[in-house]
Amino acid sequence: DKWSCGPRGSRNSLIFGDNVIVLQALARSQPDSVRCAYLDPPYNNGESYKHYFDSMGHDAWLASVAERLSLIKTLLRSDGAVWISIDDSELHYLKVSADLIFGRENFVGTIVWERRTTRENRRAFSRNHEYILVYAKSAALWAKKRNFMPINEEIEGRYRNPDNDSRGVWQSISANVQDGHATKHQHYSLKAPNGKIHHPPKGRCWVYSKSKMEEEIKRNNIWFGRDGNGAPRIKSFISERTKGVTPESLWRAHDVGTTSEAKKELIAIFQEETLFDTPKPERLMQRILSISTDPGDLVLDAYLGSATTVAVAHKMGRRYIGIELGDHIKTHCALRMKMVVSGEKGGVSALEGWEGGGGFDFLTLSAPRRRR
Repeated sequence: DKWSCGPRGSRNSLIFGDNVIVLQALARSQPDSVRCAYLDPPYNNGESYKHYFDSMGHDAWLASVAERLSLIKTLLRSDGAVWISIDDSELHYLKVSADLIFGRENFVGTIVWERRTTRENRRAFSRNHEYILVYAKSAALWAKKRNFMPINEEIEGRYRNPDNDSRGVWQSISANVQDGHATKHQHYSLKAPNGKIHHPPKGRCWVYSKSKMEEEIKRNNIWFGRDGNGAPRIKSFISERTKGVTPESLWRAHDVGTTSEAKKELIAIFQEETLFDTPKPERLMQRILSISTDPGDLVLDAYLGSATTVAVAHKMGRRYIGIELGDHIKTHCALRMKMVVSGEKGGVSALEGWEGGGGFDFLTLSAPRRRR
């Protein structure tokens, strides 16, 4: 079964069916096509939610997720990555399993997401965070191709211009580095403009050779403090940071939202108490897609849930495939995406300047019939 919202040929799909069967079909027809896959599987934490009971045997749960990760690895582009949401219940077992599938060398990192800011008193610890494991098809290539984060107000606040440099505000960074791989040209006595002699700390050396350092001093790129007697430091101008900043692994609630924020987003869309107990906020998905994709790239969500991933992907100009076996893909996910196409204003719409447009296909994929 198939129907479309908006113009045909959008290359965006919601697929109703078992995600293993769908992933197997995609692995045959579209290998090496996905730039970013996001997985938000049941956490196997033994809790009862409104739309499912999250409790499988440990071995069965791990085998289930591993099967899907193996198929997703086939689907990833050479510069693609998979982001997997998880909590403490299965984090470390999942890490070991994913290491075997992708190779430990392709583990990119663990994101710590502050999912709540209020205190939870039911447990020995108030669990205010979850994790996102990040694995790449090739970690080395992904690191070169992934995007930087934009410079925000906090980072801008670190820049000053105490010497009224015409090039604008700057911050100072260390002019010495560890000497483990240094050459002999990086070990020398450095003479400051006021005549003071500086030596690198023990076990360290200057970042530049002597001739290079002297040239940087002439170009007013080395700072010796307001009185000229400070240790030399390199001036780094904000105007030269065209790529932005390296993403960090700690994602605070005020930057990417909370579960509570996500529930409010869904209530605003559906005008009813949400069916989803642990949805992800649109700002969280916006950050993931900003780092890992560019406009036009293909995004995959194999546990579609409340359709946050594909809603954000649509607003950001990414192509997408969302897979879900629950009936809510018809009653909620498809409805949400119709609203996105129509110009829905919640979530990251204002941040992305979203006015509506595009479309998607809705497909049903049934399990193949067995021959008698």
